[in-house]
This record gives sequence, C-alpha cells and structure tokens, in this order.
Amino acid sequence: MITVRDLRAERGDTTVLEGLSLRIGDGEFLVVAGANGSGKTTLVRQFNGLLEPTSGTIRVDGVDVSENPVAARTSVGMVFQNPRDCFVAATVGADVAFGPENLGLDREEIDRRVGAALEAVGMADRRGARIDRLSGGQQARVAVAGALAMEPDHLVLDEPFTGLDHPARRSIRRRLGTLSAEGTSVIVVTHDLREVGDLADRIVVLSGGTVALETHSPSDERLAEFGVRPC
Repeated sequence: MITVRDLRAERGDTTVLEGLSLRIGDGEFLVVAGANGSGKTTLVRQFNGLLEPTSGTIRVDGVDVSENPVAARTSVGMVFQNPRDCFVAATVGADVAFGPENLGLDREEIDRRVGAALEAVGMADRRGARIDRLSGGQQARVAVAGALAMEPDHLVLDEPFTGLDHPARRSIRRRLGTLSAEGTSVIVVTHDLREVGDLADRIVVLSGGTVALETHSPSDERLAEFGVRPC
C-alpha cells in the first residue's frame, strides 16, 4: 500500500501540491489524471524518493520513503515520460537486465525476467539491439520492460503510451491488467483516459495542487472540467 498524507511540494516559489492525501491499495489499478502542470508527475516521483516533499509523509508498505528511499525504490518501479531518463546500458537486453542484476539474483532468474519483460512489450527479438538505434516508440517499450523485469510491488507509469503503435499498446495494456490482477499496484499518469480508463479501478484527478475529483467511471462528464479527456 502507498499512503500519502498532507503532502506539500514546492518548486521554487511555486506550490505544486498542497495538503494532498491519497491511499493506493495493493493490486489497485489507479489512474492519476489532470491537465498539464496539475502536479501529477511531481506526486508520483515522490513515491520512490526521486523528489522530496516540502512537508507531509509518503509511506510505501508502511515504510516512510524519506527515511528509507532505497526500500522505496525497490518496491516502486517507475517508467518516466521520457524513456531516455531510464536507460543505463547500450543494448536492450543489458538495460533490462540491469535492475534484476542489482537485486543480486542468479543468472537463470535474471534471464527469465528479461525474457518475460521483453515478450510482454513485443521486443523479444530485439534483445541484442542498440538502444540508440531504436525508434522513440521502441525505446518507450524498452523502458517499460526494464520496470517490469524488477517485478515491483507497485508500478508507476508516466504517460506510457505516448509514441507506441497499436500492437505495443495492446500488449502493454494486457500486461498491466495481469499485474494488477496478480496483486501489483499499477499507477498510470495521463491526461487521456482512452488508453486505460476501462482498466482503472479508480481515477483521481489533480487540480490546484490537490485531489479535485475521484471517480470510478472513465466517462464521467466532470472529467472534462479538469482538462482530462474521458473515454
């Protein structure tokens, strides 16, 4: 479970989040929606300590992120909006294997995870390819595979479908649905619900630095008031 309580976050002289509280259950498929600049990315980057709050607390599975960011980064997988922010190796296979290798897993388990992750995003045949020679959409798929290979308890994806073709979107959607059903919390950041609205257990809309709307319906007419494209 991820628990956010009375979160305040500032960027320079600007208050991005103010008094935000949220609880995300194990296995929940949550969509965090809102217009550009509403604080979506600022919120989720605090789940694994990439950003620190000005005040308030974030707990992941009962552990305060500010006190133990290493534990949070093991439990919370993150896929950034710009996939290049995720890469640490030259080739697809080496990059996806990097996380599992740092968990101290044996080679057989690492290979299993890498193979399963690349299969899930339709990149199983590109294991030896250089990342810098891939298209933007292919790089996005590798970034998702890298997070999947970690098999985190909670998976955060920031606008994960940008630049993907239809088969890749379908494959990733299917994998995210399976992960949620198996008990992994899936948190997708987006301003457009057409890709994941039907998978969501709950949709949380940010506006004015806090939660402005919670709904279970991706076609809720109120979504458009906050710059969110409904299904």
